[in-house]
Amino acid sequence: MAQPTIPATYGALLLGGLFAAVLSGLIAVQVVIYLKMYPEDSRRTRLIVLSVWTLDVCHTVCIWAALWDYIVDRFGEANGIDFIPWTMAAMVFTAILTFLVHCFFAHRIFRLSKQNWALTIPIVILALLRLVSAAATTAEMIHTHSFSTFRLHFRWLFTLGLALSSAIDVIITGSLFFLLQKSRPDGARLNRVIDMLILYAFETGSLTCAGTIAAMLCWLASQNNLIFMGLHFVIGKLYANSLLVTLNTRQKLRLTNSKSGEFLPPILHLDPRRSSSQKRPESSKGGKLEINVERSIQYDMD
Repeated sequence: MAQPTIPATYGALLLGGLFAAVLSGLIAVQVVIYLKMYPEDSRRTRLIVLSVWTLDVCHTVCIWAALWDYIVDRFGEANGIDFIPWTMAAMVFTAILTFLVHCFFAHRIFRLSKQNWALTIPIVILALLRLVSAAATTAEMIHTHSFSTFRLHFRWLFTLGLALSSAIDVIITGSLFFLLQKSRPDGARLNRVIDMLILYAFETGSLTCAGTIAAMLCWLASQNNLIFMGLHFVIGKLYANSLLVTLNTRQKLRLTNSKSGEFLPPILHLDPRRSSSQKRPESSKGGKLEINVERSIQYDMD
């Protein structure tokens, strides 16, 4: 078996930490934008955003504490790269953050599908299994304090967590695509908005899924490097950004819709609060518009 090399071990961790720090800065910017643009959002949504931001900050702190342990405290130690410091508890922050994001999108699917429990419950169950798997992985890594020992006894556990995460991303992206396509109206005015929603769902879902699959392949393909861990540093940041991008693009979608001269159908759920408080102009479309407005109020009440 080939011996570990500096670029594939320390170098991979350092690059992963640097990319994670850059993405953490983008998350902070997105949080500030969200707080300024959507002060009318419900407390629950704002709490989710602040929780994701807090978890991301804790994750970044643990990453750099782990890098300090590897590069500074254990500098020059021959077996230092096989050691797992307690700061690898950063993985549990990734697990909780990922669980929150999966539940957020599961709730969107629940509302888009008009409260279809059969579609939503499997996503929540898989997300919970992913959380348990990641928590167990973190506990065993800290307990063994050795990558080689962890690979020997618990390789399947880490693989299971990454596989579950990828599967959930595929299910969420596919469900959003199907539901948004199904919600297309007969007219063509709202098609541009729905196309944008589908594009955002595909981009955010495919990015997180690709990062998870890449980390899993690196974990399974080679046993003498830490490239998988460098990629894993970044995964949590991708999930946080996917949630914030979804929330922060509502204003752009609202402006796009206003140019069409129609109200958004309630199934799109672009704004959780504004539909019930915004003044609506009189319309010549009669009862049909009133029905849509009432449905919008009913859907948006938490």
